[in-house]
Amino acid sequence: MFLLIVMLVCIITYRFNLRLLRLIFQCRKKCNFTKRAIKVVNKKVMKMGEADLNTYNQTLTIHSHIITYGGAADERLTESIRAEIETMWNEPRATIFFQGISYQVKFQITAEWKQNIDEVEVLANTDPRNNFFRIEEYARGNISFVDGLGCNTGYFKLENLYAGSTTAAHEYGHTLGLEHPANCDFRGRGVPGIMYPRGTLVDPQFQYDPSRPAGVTGGTMHPMYRKVFARDIADLKLERLRFQNEKAIVGEFTNVFHVDHNQA
Repeated sequence: MFLLIVMLVCIITYRFNLRLLRLIFQCRKKCNFTKRAIKVVNKKVMKMGEADLNTYNQTLTIHSHIITYGGAADERLTESIRAEIETMWNEPRATIFFQGISYQVKFQITAEWKQNIDEVEVLANTDPRNNFFRIEEYARGNISFVDGLGCNTGYFKLENLYAGSTTAAHEYGHTLGLEHPANCDFRGRGVPGIMYPRGTLVDPQFQYDPSRPAGVTGGTMHPMYRKVFARDIADLKLERLRFQNEKAIVGEFTNVFHVDHNQA
């Protein structure tokens, strides 16, 4: 009987703490509404991560830590996601001018698979480097997505994460604050940039099936052809960051713990 009482107390305490964390997080989001509005009005850069400015080596490094969970996540896939993001976003070897000095922009991505992560850990997160992505075989809408621009959480469909898919690098762009381009007819302009979505019209050699007319099944962009260009780095507006002790933290903590869509 005593053990039963202890177990009941533990369960009640856990549920109370979980509700309290949710309430605190919701209140924090409401309190930050005005701050977010000011950021939008002033066109401040929004991303989820930490920027490190090295004035000696003249580098600006974006640090992000990818944390995966869910029934389809594993160590191998997590490393594949990490490698794709880091490789693609470093490929342009882009530079920016900050206070009249040229800095090379670098992306340092780390990752880990957390098989037994729980909602409390995600809700209580205060590390701006952490990005939490659930991976499952099934996703409502049949797409991978993140929870907004400059966010740190999302839900990935396993089928979208094959080697070379560029899905992880594309969704990472959203966490950095980048939107889909307004004009998704990219014909006559060569290789599409990383933020172009599925369904974009491209030259035949960049389609799923080069023999198909533009816009029909098979006649749209194959995501594997997307690349990160220097213009994508420029769109981040990193020169607008405000550094303190050579570090800058910007963006919003969405901290959403996603449940399996098969169980929702």
